[in-house]
Amino acid sequence: MGLLKKLFTNCAHPKGRMGRAMLQFMNCCHAPLTNWGLGLVNIQDGWTMLDIGCGGGATLQRLLKRSKNGVVYGIDISEESVAKAKKVNADVIDKKVFVTQGSAEKLPYEDGKFDLVTAVETVYFWPNLSGCLQEVRRVLKPGGKFAILVEVVDSDSKWTNVVEGMTAYSPEQLQQLLDEAGFIHTEMYRKKPSYATILGMRP
Repeated sequence: MGLLKKLFTNCAHPKGRMGRAMLQFMNCCHAPLTNWGLGLVNIQDGWTMLDIGCGGGATLQRLLKRSKNGVVYGIDISEESVAKAKKVNADVIDKKVFVTQGSAEKLPYEDGKFDLVTAVETVYFWPNLSGCLQEVRRVLKPGGKFAILVEVVDSDSKWTNVVEGMTAYSPEQLQQLLDEAGFIHTEMYRKKPSYATILGMRP
């Protein structure tokens, strides 16, 4: 269990060889959730988009494919993740894809920059979640959308015992937090086995 715990704790902040292994794992295993969740968003051509907690960079690729002439930004707290995301998107890096190291608590972007912000399997690790949601709202354009995609949906989830620093939220809790943060037209979708997508819009 010690090795397993060490491996999965790299979900929050991938580091070293185990971190690189986890990033490869996440790029593959998050695909079904991500493709389903993004399909609910109605992404438009020419959008400027941000993926917070971009991990290994696969979601950046998926966003770019869904928006002709779009531009995608990625941010992650892990230096290892930033390096992997840049490598995965090497053909378009600093042209259509821009990756930065940083935190959801203080996004290094101007107000009203993005048409869409995504957070795939990452809000579990955001400190001061309510404050982070205010940051997301700040960087969205009026009418811009925020999509939270999660697979761990129970507060007593076994994963919270394996992964240090992880907090699981129910989709209902996340929708309520979006409402409280001032998002409008919030919606919640579920899909078996345990996928959930929670959407909100900046007024």
